[in-house]
Amino acid sequence: MRNLLKSKRKALLISALALIAVLCPVLVFAAEEEAQALPSCYATIWALFPPLVAIVLALITKEVYSSLFIGILVGGLLYSGFSFEGTVTHVFNDGFISVLADSYNMGIIIFLVLLGTMVALMNKAGGSAAFGRWASTHIKTRVGAQLATVLLGVLIFIDDYFNCLTVGSVMRPVTDRHNVSRAKLAYLIDATAAPICIIAPISSWAAAVSGFVEGEDGLALFVSAIPYNFYALLTIVMMVGMVLMKVEFGPMAKYEKNALNGDLFSKEEHPFSGDTDDNEGNPNGRVIDLVIPIIALIASCVIGMIWSGGFFAGEGFISAFSNSDASVGLAVGSFFALIITIIMYMIRHIMSFKACMDCLIDGFKAMVPAILILSMAWTLKAMTDSLGAKTFVEVAMQSTAGDLQKFLPAIIFLVGCFLAFATGTSWGTFGILIPIVVAVFQSSNHELMIISISACMAGAVCGDHCSPISDTTIMASAGAQCDHVNHVSTQLPYAIVAAAVSFVAYIIAGFVQNVFICLPVAIILMILVLVLLKFVNPPMEQDNVTAGNEE
Repeated sequence: MRNLLKSKRKALLISALALIAVLCPVLVFAAEEEAQALPSCYATIWALFPPLVAIVLALITKEVYSSLFIGILVGGLLYSGFSFEGTVTHVFNDGFISVLADSYNMGIIIFLVLLGTMVALMNKAGGSAAFGRWASTHIKTRVGAQLATVLLGVLIFIDDYFNCLTVGSVMRPVTDRHNVSRAKLAYLIDATAAPICIIAPISSWAAAVSGFVEGEDGLALFVSAIPYNFYALLTIVMMVGMVLMKVEFGPMAKYEKNALNGDLFSKEEHPFSGDTDDNEGNPNGRVIDLVIPIIALIASCVIGMIWSGGFFAGEGFISAFSNSDASVGLAVGSFFALIITIIMYMIRHIMSFKACMDCLIDGFKAMVPAILILSMAWTLKAMTDSLGAKTFVEVAMQSTAGDLQKFLPAIIFLVGCFLAFATGTSWGTFGILIPIVVAVFQSSNHELMIISISACMAGAVCGDHCSPISDTTIMASAGAQCDHVNHVSTQLPYAIVAAAVSFVAYIIAGFVQNVFICLPVAIILMILVLVLLKFVNPPMEQDNVTAGNEE
């Protein structure tokens, strides 16, 4: 049966590629001879078609690389008016080459490689194995392993990229030891990345949101909006509630059941199955060989971010964080953390200098899948931007703003979800929607403006959380070393449940406009939904199962 499904998926993929290959040379002759300044489909619903093609193909074929490339190709075809030469030029010059030449994107890639090297160093030095041995004596149950993952994710609130990869590298040996599936680990990482960063006043996300608010105190507005950020808050409530109540549903239930029997991947082909973090490395490694590099990494990245914001040039701490460049700060911070780690290991005679340098190659290899997917996701976003997706959504929102103002927070939440899901970017969604909301409510209803800005942020995080082309989702898969499509398919039902409750909460908030009523009601609704899910899906006897990796 599996072979038949695989054959069907391959046949569908080959058919799509063949269709595009046939259409390209045919349609080149039908293209207009004079190049237009903007494509005919600019700022129309067609602008969102390329990412939707990529998302649907990824979910159907379970193959993310070719799905992203086909989405990029569709974007190029639409932009060029189905001209062969125009498509090739747009896809490569304005797409791949442009996004990889972008300094921000290149900084993120450098950060990924350095962080991968740090992980390889900690594994080779035996720090990860030592932490796993320590954790086995202090974390006794699967519930404890999952709660420890959540706690670490909450503590690392500076940046979502940093959160995903750091929490994954530290907690992976612990959750493996207690037979927590990689899909569940990826969900826990993803749910404590963007949802935490978007309610942390000192984070790269707070800085980004503050920058999109004109004519207002951006940081003060961000802080005021935190209690209304229902999706982020309810995701945390839902995540902790499911762990404590042992509730699993949807595809995740199958993955967790298989994990209890020792299969952490639930897939015939899993490239990370040979990754044995706690079986490699120096047997003399200690917990400090993991803890000190992680502390150095956090401290260096924080210093790097405030440095990029002008802190050492006289700016205040908050102002420096607001003006920081996360790409530069994380790249510089991870570089200095790498130097500190290498010096520490050499002083302790845990690793030689040559062994440390060999980890550069290992770290780069480990991050190749994430870098490849990120590069394609950035290119797909470039295709979507070139088709005027932002303009289309902006016009649609402005035409709706005057009507049904009480329902506007709920409508904005849905628009934010859809836009972030289709484009794979939260920050781009903020940039489109927040200025519109401020312009509509700035001089009329300040409280409704705060609620609507929260709805922008919540919808953006929700769509980003669900989207297979989101960089944060890709990072969570890389951090957990989980198949990317598996992570998306298992996380989606959980995100939809939190989104549904959040939508109801925003309808209530639009009429009540009182956080002391709305937030408790939203939390009670989420707990009632979890109780209902537990009744429908009886919990597995998780802690009565002996951890397969304990020995």
